[in-house]
Formats: sequence, C-alpha cells, structure tokens
Amino acid sequence: MRTPLTRRNLKFFISSLLLAGAFLPVFGQGSSGFLVDKIIVKVDNYIVLRSELEGAYQNYLSNGGTASEDSRCGILSQLVINKLLVAKAEIDSIVVTDFEVDQNTEQRMNMIMQNSGNSPEQLERTYGKPLDQIKVELRDQVREQLLGNEMQSKITKGLTITPQEVKKFYNKIPQDSLPFYSADVEVAQIVRTAKVSDAQKAVARKKLSDIRERILAGENFNELARKYSEDPSAQYNGGEMGYVGRGAMVASFEATAFKIKIGEISQPFESPFGFHIMQLIDRRGNEYNSRHILISATPSKDDIARASKFLDSLRTMIIKDSIKFEQAAKQFSDDQRSKGHGGYFTDQDGGMKLSIKELDPVVYFAIDSMKEGSVSRPVAYRTDDGKDAVRILYFKNRLPPHQASLKEDWHRIQNAALAQKKDKMLDKWFTKARQDVFIKVDPEYKGCHIVD
Repeated sequence: MRTPLTRRNLKFFISSLLLAGAFLPVFGQGSSGFLVDKIIVKVDNYIVLRSELEGAYQNYLSNGGTASEDSRCGILSQLVINKLLVAKAEIDSIVVTDFEVDQNTEQRMNMIMQNSGNSPEQLERTYGKPLDQIKVELRDQVREQLLGNEMQSKITKGLTITPQEVKKFYNKIPQDSLPFYSADVEVAQIVRTAKVSDAQKAVARKKLSDIRERILAGENFNELARKYSEDPSAQYNGGEMGYVGRGAMVASFEATAFKIKIGEISQPFESPFGFHIMQLIDRRGNEYNSRHILISATPSKDDIARASKFLDSLRTMIIKDSIKFEQAAKQFSDDQRSKGHGGYFTDQDGGMKLSIKELDPVVYFAIDSMKEGSVSRPVAYRTDDGKDAVRILYFKNRLPPHQASLKEDWHRIQNAALAQKKDKMLDKWFTKARQDVFIKVDPEYKGCHIVD
C-alpha cells in the first residue's frame, strides 16, 4: 500500500523543485506522442492536470530522483497538498498582491527564457503554445505557490524551538544515523561596486537618445527593445511592463510614467537599474501601462580601479587590526545579502558554516590557496545581478569532514528540529483541513491512495 496523503513522508519530493522555479507544465500534444492532458484531481475549485504531474515528475528525475510509481504517487500527493493549501487560503481570505505575483512571474519567466537560450520562438515550439499563453498559465501557478506559502506561514506562525528541544531532538538520533558533513568553511567578503563615472553615464544616455530618435522616425519600439534593452524580460515582452499601480516601480520610473502623456516617449532618465526611455501606453487612475528600454552604464577601467584602491586601503586597516573585518563589512560592503552577517556567506537557513559543495566555485578556488585567518587582495568580479565590482575575501577557518555534533553544527541541528516540529503541526492541520474541502481523484490514480 502506497504512502497516504501526509506531509512528513512527502516533503522531500517536489517542494524544492517548485521553489527552484520548475513550474512550466508539459503541454499535451496527442498527435506528437504526448499524453493528452486532462484533469486528474479536483480540490474544491482547484485542479491538478496530468501535465502538472508529468512535468514535476520529469523534473524530479532530472534532479537525480529514482523512477518508480511510488515516486510518481508521492509527487501527486504533494501537488494535491499544494492545492489544499491554496483552497484553504481562499476560505481563510488570505491574499497575495498582483505586484508580488507579477514580480515572481517575471523572475520565473526570465529563468525559463534563459534555459531556452533567450529564444521566444524556441520556447513556443517546445510547448506548442503562444508565449502570452505560457506566461498566463505560469502566472496562475506562481499565484498558487505564493498563496500556499502564505498559508503555511500562517499555520506555523510564532512556532519556536528551545535549546532543550534541540538537544532532545539530537539525542534521539542513533549515533550511526547522524549525518556526515564534508569539509565546512567560514568565509566572508566585502564588496565594492564600481561607481560609474559621469563620462560613462553620458555614453548610456547618448545610446538611448539615438534609439529614441529611431523610434520617432518610425522604427518599432518593441523590436528595438528586444534588440537593445538590457532588461531580460524584453526578449519576450518587447519592453512592455503591463498595468501596475503606484508604489510598484522605483521612484524615477513611476514619476516619469505620471509625468509624460499617453503615447509620448520620454527623454533618457536614470534609475537604480541604469538608464531608460519610456513610452506611456495607457493610464487609468493610479495604474499605468508602459514600455521601456534599459541601458546600463558600464564602469570604465578607472572606475574599477578606484573601487579596488578603496578596498586595498580597507584591507590594510583590517590587517593592522584598526578595524575588524565584520565591522568593515557592515559599514562599507555593497553586498546587501552578506553585509548584515558581517560579510559572511550563509546557507539557506542563515548558518555561516558552509559545505565546500555549497560554496561558489570561484570563491572556493580563491580560498584554496589562502591561509586560515587571512584576507585576500582585491579581486574584480561580476555580481549576480551583472554589476562590475571588486571584493576582498576573509578565510576565517576550515572545519574538516565530521559527523554532526551539537558543538560544531548547532545551527543545522536547530533548523532540522524546528522543521520536524513544523511538520508535526502541518500534519495535524492537513488531517483536519481535508475534511473541509472536496477532493476527487481520477480512477486512473486510485492506486496512489491520495484520500485513503
């Protein structure tokens, strides 16, 4: 008999795939040998399609999962749980904003486009549907995931764990079952983004002004956006942003949208992302629709050299112990994710001890030749969002491969204990919530025992 609908036994299946953006369904095309799509589960007003199950199953296999009917049933169970969370969120009047949904949809769409070589045509051929329809269906799935996340947060809100509970959790694990960790490291960074000079900004403005003149002369805005814009979404939306309300965009973008007339094309203006020209498509009350072209000003060699010189001076102060590395990171680093932790790289739970497998390969190779306790010289690199920057690295220490212990791995064990506590709370919630909604499973999947 297969595993019934409980979260604890299923959490390892597809939740990580969903969080990683594996949303796009495998669209059925009977004539091409694909299974014809159909509804296989109903949870109140929400449905699970066969394409959703098969898409998630294929992602599971591509991420190292083992092919089996138990795996497929486990994934289906998790999909049903997700729909149950969304259905209950609707009953409990939990909402997510359109802006949040749109923002997440754009991020996921950009990921999908990159995986398709930034070719809208290739994506449409792969899934046999127009790009607009793919985006609409993706948006619906993103909205459901966000609602499910909000519902889970509500269920476990305020849940904490004490040191005594952590120790009790650890002591219940058989000694031969304790996880074995590969070498861990503690590494921190101070990042200085290269500040773009006025001369380089003028180059970006000039490029946008030239594009603007071409549009005014009759060339197509959308085509030029696809060709020149550095906003990744322009490849599939031609620079069109859709309707958004006040507060959805950065201040300079919004100010321009409410300043120009419908149909007008703005002069180049600056935002934290670079320089834009915008055409206002429509405005209704506090909402507007616009299209834009983004050009980022590129730092010159001198701009990068100034950032490097600043960090070199800061490194000298750290080595002389005039300032602690952690203090310098909080005060001077431009990397928002790490500066709050004193510059340290952290895992997904906020722990500062990272397995070398989790470490960025570039950082790993940099510290491989460093001594513990040393600070590197400034090194130029590109940030995750594509900016030219310079950083110095602090290699605090290395912990050799070891079996989990409270002393060395408190943060990991604490998170595992809290996760177990949340799972128990969610299990109770699921058992009760199933009685509040209508669940119907297609007879083809009766063997999965979804509602047994």
